Amino acid sequence: MNTAAGEVLGAMITPAVLISASGTLVLSTSNRMSRVVDRVRVLAAEADAARSPGGTPLAPRRAVLVGSQLGQLARRALLLRRALTSFYIAIGLLVAASIGIAIVVLIQWRGAVLAVAPGIAGAVALLYGSLLLLREGRLAVITTLEEMAYAREAVGG
Repeated sequence: MNTAAGEVLGAMITPAVLISASGTLVLSTSNRMSRVVDRVRVLAAEADAARSPGGTPLAPRRAVLVGSQLGQLARRALLLRRALTSFYIAIGLLVAASIGIAIVVLIQWRGAVLAVAPGIAGAVALLYGSLLLLREGRLAVITTLEEMAYAREAVGG
């Protein structure tokens, strides 16, 4: 393998690794979104059963908890949507960086910014999506702690 080809492949490794990381984060974030959707469906079914004719109304404390959780789940869903968008953008930009690297080397063009700018932008998008996941994770913990407090209260503990 000649030196130029080795340099191209070496330079293309970093975007490829980041593309792989982005893909893993897309899968993880999609799973988190699925859990949010499932939880919303459970709470909506509970509220629906309470509203149906002959249904048992929710206890006031439970109604407050369900309302609070639905609000937090809405915020989580929006954060997850933004994170997914960010990760998909990162993948596109990192692919563009890989193509830019190949073009720069193949035509021996001195415009390295063609390869560097999308790579940096892709890394920034990856960072932004990760920060959104941190915020979403905090909301998930808050929701879980609320549910645990309710359950403790319900069993008299």
